[in-house]
Amino acid sequence: MAKVILVLNGPNLNLLGTREPSIYGRETLDEIGVRTKARAETLGLTVDFRQSNSESELIEWIHAARGKCAGLIVNAGAYTHTSIALLDALRAVALPVIEVHLSNIYAREDFRRYSYVSAVANGLISGFGGHGYELAIEAMARLFERKPQSPKKKK
Repeated sequence: MAKVILVLNGPNLNLLGTREPSIYGRETLDEIGVRTKARAETLGLTVDFRQSNSESELIEWIHAARGKCAGLIVNAGAYTHTSIALLDALRAVALPVIEVHLSNIYAREDFRRYSYVSAVANGLISGFGGHGYELAIEAMARLFERKPQSPKKKK
């Protein structure tokens, strides 16, 4: 059975394609979802791709992923910079997390440079538009391939 990756998208990402195309491009979230699922399939993974403008719904989905999903890819949108509740939920489920942003958050306003999600993420992909989701799928597949390494003995 293929490992399931839950891909969560936060507020306003449902408006991709028309929302600030100079920053986010013209690709819709549905188009990104199709490409993400296709890339996952080539790696033997399954993607459950979702979007919500509600912080509480995102948290409920994260909680429900525990025991059902192998990892999470999260573009929390503006909640990235504000939500301790999302941080706590991600920490509580103890799954691999890859954070994704369409734009380069470090080349934008100062407030976008801090991410609560990063505190629990295995990695961050930022600034590659919709392609970042495909890169996140590849990174997640690599995380699954890693074998636990035994601690190094002190000499």
